Amino acid sequence: MAQRYQDRPIITNDDELYEALLEKRHIKKLRQYASPHLRYPTVAEISTLTRTKYIWKTGDRYYKLADRYYGSPRHWWIIAFYNQKPTEAHVKTGDILYIPLPLERILQYLEM
Repeated sequence: MAQRYQDRPIITNDDELYEALLEKRHIKKLRQYASPHLRYPTVAEISTLTRTKYIWKTGDRYYKLADRYYGSPRHWWIIAFYNQKPTEAHVKTGDILYIPLPLERILQYLEM
């Protein structure tokens, strides 16, 4: 099953923006994963998915939902991206989220 960092290139970042951080850590460059280029599924693609409706409750976390619906907490970002709520701070109690299923298909659509 695909992981969040699978097949992502590692880049070297020596941007001036990070100069203070680099000096503080006594390093010249940072190595990090390149940002993914995800795309939101089309209407036609969404129509092929099963979407489970979920009402956000106090104490909910994306990683808990991912574990429950996908069998792994590491896929939390799919729920966040699909619902266009990048962090749990963007979700309020009572908000409706949709859990796209099956996992393999939504991953295929996001990473095309």
